[in-house]
Amino acid sequence: MKAEREKTQTNRPPAQTASPLRFGRMARHLIDTIPLGVVVFDRQLHITDINSSAKDMLAEGNDITEALTACTKVSGTEQGKTTWRKRLEQSLTSCEPGTFENVAYSNNGMTGALQIICTPLVSESSDEQLGGILLIENVTKKKMMENDLAQAERLAAMGKLAARVAHELNNPLDGILRYINLALRIEEQAENQQSGKYLREARKGVQRMVQIISELLEFSRSSYIAFEEADINKIAEEAVKSMEIQALKNQVEIVRDYGKEMPNLRSGNLFQVFCNLIKNAIDAMSNGGQLTIKTYCREKHLLIEFADTGCGLSREVQENLFEPFFTTKDAGKGTGLGLPICKDIIERYNGEIEVRNRPEGGALFTVSIPLERTSGMSI
Repeated sequence: MKAEREKTQTNRPPAQTASPLRFGRMARHLIDTIPLGVVVFDRQLHITDINSSAKDMLAEGNDITEALTACTKVSGTEQGKTTWRKRLEQSLTSCEPGTFENVAYSNNGMTGALQIICTPLVSESSDEQLGGILLIENVTKKKMMENDLAQAERLAAMGKLAARVAHELNNPLDGILRYINLALRIEEQAENQQSGKYLREARKGVQRMVQIISELLEFSRSSYIAFEEADINKIAEEAVKSMEIQALKNQVEIVRDYGKEMPNLRSGNLFQVFCNLIKNAIDAMSNGGQLTIKTYCREKHLLIEFADTGCGLSREVQENLFEPFFTTKDAGKGTGLGLPICKDIIERYNGEIEVRNRPEGGALFTVSIPLERTSGMSI
């Protein structure tokens, strides 16, 4: 019996080592049950294995770039076989995972958004580059939920704004009615010529309402107008020139510290942002002072600084400065919508606007805009 057992073991075929470019039986069962698409491809970008989820999201083809033709856009950029091949080869060459965000796909009558991660596959024994693995997640529902949430937040903010607008417009409207009634009474009595004065005061109230409504409409717009590309220094200089008269009137000196060879970017509403920040700085220096505007690049970001020599801002003011209708100006001199609009515009550039007090006195507003927007793939 012992000899027979030894003979049986001797005649048993050697165990087969699973190919690193194909799923084993157990892995196949596991891979087919997960909601992620999984594709394995070799160094020549030929598909060696694929699970059922990936087949539903990709086009048919033996080459991974052919399968990815169902994915036409990455973050709004058109993609073709050549572009896909270049990006996948870059990931394999660098031996670093690459991520494709917001990939639009259309396959078998289905459309949606995907997130694709490309992971290089390297041999454990020889460090040889074998190919790669694509992990594909359908993020269509997630993106729809994010969009719905953003829309809900915007609607909630607009509801809050509507209540504040009603309050802000109430006082000017009340004044207008009073002055108009006085003007009509004087006209009826025809005893003096004060009606012109009252009507002018009424006009001021109307102009304030027009200003509030126009700024509110600007704040509520869902997109900005992207004009031609322009040098950031040119945009800043145009804003300075438009505010020079007011600066001279307030005895404010504007110092330009523009960086050299600054990159171009879509001008959009940046002119409006710079004008508002310059105007606020001038208003903060009622007894004169100096405003320094500096442009420079740092760590793939474009930065524009507005440093004034005013009295600075309290912690409470800094915390509420970008809230709609919050203003430190006297009644009738500010709507409190300028800075919220600026913040909204800068965020559409994926940028930020920050404020802090300068150690030497005054306030410093810093606008930061990334030079490279998030691309479809980060390597």
